[in-house]
Amino acid sequence: MAARRKKKGKAKKRARGKKKARGRKKARRARARKKAARKKPAKKKDARKAKKRAARRSPGKKAAKRSWSPKASASAKQTVTALEGEARRIHRTVLKGKRPEIKTPQRSLSNVSLHKTKGYLEIGRKRLIRSLTVNTVRTFAQTLKFMALSKEMIGIDDLASKREVYYQSINWGNARFKDQGESDGVMDDVEAMFSIHGVSREQLRFIPEEHGGAVSGLLTVIDRDPETGKDVVIDCSQLGSGSYTVPSLVEGLRFETTAKFVLAVETGGMYQRLTHHRWWRKTKSIIVNLGGVPSRATRRFLRRLADEHGLPVYVFTDCDPYGFANIYRTLKVGSGNAAHINQFYCVPSARLLGVTPQDILDYKLPTHPLKDVDVKRAKSALKNDPFFKGHKAWTKAVNQQITMGVRAEQQAFAKFHLNFVMDKYLPDKLGNPRGMLP
Repeated sequence: MAARRKKKGKAKKRARGKKKARGRKKARRARARKKAARKKPAKKKDARKAKKRAARRSPGKKAAKRSWSPKASASAKQTVTALEGEARRIHRTVLKGKRPEIKTPQRSLSNVSLHKTKGYLEIGRKRLIRSLTVNTVRTFAQTLKFMALSKEMIGIDDLASKREVYYQSINWGNARFKDQGESDGVMDDVEAMFSIHGVSREQLRFIPEEHGGAVSGLLTVIDRDPETGKDVVIDCSQLGSGSYTVPSLVEGLRFETTAKFVLAVETGGMYQRLTHHRWWRKTKSIIVNLGGVPSRATRRFLRRLADEHGLPVYVFTDCDPYGFANIYRTLKVGSGNAAHINQFYCVPSARLLGVTPQDILDYKLPTHPLKDVDVKRAKSALKNDPFFKGHKAWTKAVNQQITMGVRAEQQAFAKFHLNFVMDKYLPDKLGNPRGMLP
């Protein structure tokens, strides 16, 4: 009897052991399934990263496959969403019996700072609030008409210049503009208002009168025919003695290039020399003529080349305070008055190749005396401009120029011979990118 009970106890013990073993096995399988489930998103994420890396290595192939449509593009959707969202907010406020408001960034130097990480002059958090009152009702109506016109133009793939908008307002009844200055002011307000949503004026379909700079070199621009929607391919290396002109609206362009860098040149004369001698072919580069202070379109064009193709942008200006504080600074970090759009229209990675005050000494260049306005501009930059105050190398260079009391032009290298700038100066500077001013 005792033997049977002992045997039965052992059987129960074995059964419990087997049950526990099955439980452990089941638990291990469950843990394995959970682990595999956790790994799946990571694998997808890694695959996406690999795909992006591959796209960056061969951006031309990716661009060639993508078909751009203004109605389907992300920027158009983003813009319409922002317009409709702002309109709905105002509408809801009115339905609640409250006074609607429009907020815009405060556009002043006191609300601007140099963002060291992003690399440009950034608008601060201060806002101007315009409430609907008897005194502001007209401006309020003009702002809403601007928004309605923008949405309409996006829908039909159209655009309008500042002057055209002014004449359009003739049909706005009491909301019509008295003059161009009033129209421009409201447009600036609308642009600032939607910059908070990451939308630029060009995405709102309001374009400047000015065109972009000239381009030559190892760059293929893929535009589209507005009528048929088909691709139009422009090879900037096959334009004979001419150049490609950057259009006012560059968001729909795609690029293919084998260039190693971009050289942005201040003057038309220097640009013509480099283009005429096909300097871009020898150096595997793209040359862009800034034509003085670069237009918004030119800055956006350069920014896209830098971001989408990882191309270094080197800037070649005259050696004077205007070239440094107006032309280069505007391209590099934007301007204080338009800080709300600097995120779209500056090239933080750009570097100043020359001409620098030290170049005047090293190459013994012919010079001209600094004018009073030059000295005033240089001192103002050192005292008030966040960009120059934030870079010791620039503080040193501007102080050096003030002490020297002279300025020099790009063409000064012709003292040696006409092609000295191509044969000697530019190769010297390009051989030492770290030595360039930030």
